[in-house]
Amino acid sequence: MKYRTPATMQAVQQDEAAGRLFLRELPVPQPGAGEVLVRMAAAPINPSDLGSLAGLSYSGSRTYPITPGNEGSGTVVASGSGLFAKMLLGKPVACSPSTEGKGTWAEYMVTSAQYCLPLRRGVDIEQAAMLVVNPLTALAMIEIARKGKHRAIVNTVAASNLGGMILRLGQRQNIPVINIVRRAEQVGVVRSRGGEYVLNSSEPDFVARLRELAQRLKATLFLDAIGGEMTQQLADAAPFGSTLLLYSKMSQQNCSVDPFVALVKSLRFHGWFLPNWLRTKNLFQSIAFSRHAQNLLATDLSSHIGRRVPLSSAQAALDRYVQGMTNEKVLFRIGAAG
Repeated sequence: MKYRTPATMQAVQQDEAAGRLFLRELPVPQPGAGEVLVRMAAAPINPSDLGSLAGLSYSGSRTYPITPGNEGSGTVVASGSGLFAKMLLGKPVACSPSTEGKGTWAEYMVTSAQYCLPLRRGVDIEQAAMLVVNPLTALAMIEIARKGKHRAIVNTVAASNLGGMILRLGQRQNIPVINIVRRAEQVGVVRSRGGEYVLNSSEPDFVARLRELAQRLKATLFLDAIGGEMTQQLADAAPFGSTLLLYSKMSQQNCSVDPFVALVKSLRFHGWFLPNWLRTKNLFQSIAFSRHAQNLLATDLSSHIGRRVPLSSAQAALDRYVQGMTNEKVLFRIGAAG
């Protein structure tokens, strides 16, 4: 039975960088060639959303107002031309926006069919809303560690949801993870997950302890989501020939590195962005990668949902999230899938 799309929808919007969020009634967008219309079921607030809301743009420019949201889940209810787009019609998917500023915090979203992952039968629609950003990143980083023959990993966001996934996958693959947290109370959080090596970056001997652990465990892959002074601290502690993967800027500060340290140690710095990494995969590799992630979505790649809120509570939910960021997810429950 053909789905009848309404003329209008509710969507969260922001009118300027760092501005407040508003719930507005907007026309339902229509899919073009190679695109699909997703009736959204759920979408989380992620740390990466905070950078976007602050005005950081991956494309270099942005037209306001925008609808935030980097990932979510729902059902494809309309499609434009193109074989893959038509194949998705009626199917539940995990999805991300193909156009910056036209995100998932809305009742409907148009996106490229290539930015949709068909869901296997039985996959929880709420967990699927958090399938793209953290699970695929965690799997990718473990793959990078294995292919690069890195004996151990240093993770700078160990207390986060992503940090828990990297730790669990490392345990599954027998890859030790050195877990870095920012506050004393987060040490217990990581240890409760089974983390053996936990360091607090606010302690005065942090760099010395990290250097000793990295040398002992032969940790040569450093995952830097922080930037700022953290990048130099990682470089100071890194063994010869290490790779520093720069993939976020949670400090909102530019990183600076002493070139002498980098050249003497023969350090490699790589900027890493999940969409770019996924583009290196062909269609069959992407499907296999997605299925692997879905198989682990109830275990190693699960996300703990702390609160479920409606789109109408977007600003209040965001304020609470910023004040007490933990590994618990805030999820917008938008509608039912199917």
